[in-house]
Order: sequence, then C-alpha cells, then structure tokens
Amino acid sequence: MSAENALYTILVEKIKQDTLVLPTLPEIALKVRKAADDPEINLGMMSDIIAQDPALSLGMLKVANSVVFGRTIKVETVSQAVTRIGLTQIKSIATAMAIEQMFASKNVTVSEYMQKSWNKTVDIAAVAISLMTIYLKRNKHTQFTLDTITLAALIHNIGVLPILTEAESHPEVFANPAFIQQAIIKFANEIGAEVTKAWDFPEEFTEIIMAWNDLSVLPKEVHYLDFVRAGAVYHEIFKSDSTRDILLKSYVTKGILPDVDYMASEEFESLLTEARAMFS
Repeated sequence: MSAENALYTILVEKIKQDTLVLPTLPEIALKVRKAADDPEINLGMMSDIIAQDPALSLGMLKVANSVVFGRTIKVETVSQAVTRIGLTQIKSIATAMAIEQMFASKNVTVSEYMQKSWNKTVDIAAVAISLMTIYLKRNKHTQFTLDTITLAALIHNIGVLPILTEAESHPEVFANPAFIQQAIIKFANEIGAEVTKAWDFPEEFTEIIMAWNDLSVLPKEVHYLDFVRAGAVYHEIFKSDSTRDILLKSYVTKGILPDVDYMASEEFESLLTEARAMFS
C-alpha cells in the first residue's frame, strides 16, 4: 500500500472511530475563555491573565490599535487594550490571537506546511475582517460582530492541523505536495468541525467550517459565511470565474460590497493592509 493510500485509510478509520487526535487550545486561550465566562470577572482581572502570555499580549495590543476598532489614540498597555476591546469581545479575540501558536511543529517539513496554511488563513481572515468592518459601519444595529468573524475566519480551515500531524508519521507523503492538498480538501472540513465541538465552540462555528467552501450552501440573508467566502474569492481559492462573479454580485445585493469591483479599490487595499497587520 502506498504511503498516500495508507494515510487516507488511517484518516478515514480514525474519523469513523472517533480516535483522531485533535489539537487542544493553547493554555492561555483556555484561561481567557474560562475567565470570560465568569460573571465576577472585571477588566483588571482579565488584563492580568492576558499579561501572563507575551505573544498574546502583543496580539491584543495590535488588535486594539488596528483600524477595525476605529481609534486614532494608540494604546500601550494590555490593560488599555482590554478596556478598548471590551469584555464582550475579548473571549473570541484572545482565542483568535492564540490560534497562531498551534501552527507549529518540531518537524521542519511539517512546520513549513503549517506556516503556509496559517498564512493562507490569515489572508482570508484579513479580507473577512475588512469587509465586516465596512459592513458594521453601515449597519449599526446588526447582530454581526468583529470578534466572531475574526475567530471564525481564523479557524475556518483548522482541520488541516490534525491531518498534517497524522501525516508527520509518514514523512514520504510530504514529497508529494499535491497529495497533501488533496487530503486537506477531502478531510479538513469534517475534521475541523470535530475540533470546534471538542473545544466547545458555538454551533455557528461548526457550520461555517463545514460549509465555507461548499457552494451548494447559499444563505439568502447576510451570513458570516459570506465574509469568509469573500476572502476565498479575493485570494482565488474558487477557480471558476462564473462562481466568483455570482458570489460578488450576491454580496453587492446583500450590502456586503458597495460594488463588484470594490475589492480592487485603493480604499479596500488600505483597509486590508491594516487588518493584515494584526497578524504580522
């Protein structure tokens, strides 16, 4: 049996038997999520928790100072960042910022694949965040939030992690990048959905992971899926010109885009650069 077929068989069987090893959230993300659910938590206590992790602290400062929060006065401390972001959004934002820590491996080849995957995820997330920022300015009373789309976009392809981890046991598989990509296409959504369940995330995240690249699912009303898919359109994940045209026109109709060419404008490019800077 070839290494490729062996890996397919292993993945299929482990998925069926619910024995595939799923990634766990970084400890700091777990602490923040637990604290955020505590009715007694306050901004000072949350700041102390986040300050325990230098990487997360830096990430929160970048988010707080980003254009998506529309502030011109720079914050310089974790306490100021948490105050600006607010306890309501801190749970998702902190989780999103901690996700990057998971895309690492001691195996050089696996690490390279994970870094490429993370970069692609951030590319899509930056588009989704940028468009949501614009949408929220024009729809003040919507139930959509920046923290939700940020987290949703950053985990939309989280299923690649267990796949790459499993493939690490078959080094010869990495000699065929096309095979790895096919494995991700075939299994990532299903595995990613299981990850969100293991993390006890709301069902809406599971739905986004399962359907973001399934174009048979086309919400009639504005949906978080639209923003993630817009990122995929911008970065040409969807190869069909007709598919991209249909999606772009639907986003104009829904009020997500001012016009079909908006993502080629200087205004959007500027906003996209700002959003991307949160993850650099």
